[in-house]
Amino acid sequence: MAEMTLLGHLTELRKRLIRSVLAIVVGAIVVFVLNNQILEFLEKPYCDFLAAEGVDGCDFLIQNPLEPLSVVLTLSGYGGLLVALPVILYQLGRFVMPGLYPNEKRMLIPFLLASVLLLFGGMVAAYLLMPRSLSVLQSFGTDNFVSFFTPGFYIGFFVKMMLAFGFAAEFPVILIFLQLVGVVTPDQLSSNRRIATVAVVILGAIITPTGDPFNLAIISIPMYLFYELSIIIGRRLTSRRGRNNRASTGLAG
Repeated sequence: MAEMTLLGHLTELRKRLIRSVLAIVVGAIVVFVLNNQILEFLEKPYCDFLAAEGVDGCDFLIQNPLEPLSVVLTLSGYGGLLVALPVILYQLGRFVMPGLYPNEKRMLIPFLLASVLLLFGGMVAAYLLMPRSLSVLQSFGTDNFVSFFTPGFYIGFFVKMMLAFGFAAEFPVILIFLQLVGVVTPDQLSSNRRIATVAVVILGAIITPTGDPFNLAIISIPMYLFYELSIIIGRRLTSRRGRNNRASTGLAG
């Protein structure tokens, strides 16, 4: 296959970006149409939290007449991006595929599939832990505090939680990718475990929207375990790629 010119690369990038944007728009429209069902699904952790606190009902506090519309539009935007994520990753994979070795092309689909599954897995974990997170935050107040959240605050907080847990779940995929492209090596990651431990805790504190020790531990501990797992997987993949490259060089010679 002939090498693409700069113009060819830009044309290909433009095509992939247009398809990704169209996927986001379609996803946003779908979420907008189904916003009532989706909002009911997202409200459940809040309702469970209020029930555990002994509060009857499951209502939000509206302080702005435009807030319901703002919430629906925000939800449609984030939801559209989430729905379109498999398409976006596929378009990204198709863009970088011409520059990969044959064995790396075979790994691309499992790599992208793992990214999607881990991201959704992290978001599911955030959803399940949402009532506990709200309860932990509420525990810092007094018995005189009564929790009635505005929908804008709740959805924004929920999105931050899901993004934080989703990013934490993507941690091994990012590290494995960096090893495959040669930015870091498995030996470098292995020899910097102490620094990685501190970095993981700091990163967990940054991306944890609640800032409480419970969620910090829930995010940081799996991230460090993912760090160790990425070293094992990265070592095997880079070693296999090295053998394949040597074999290809030998055949070419």
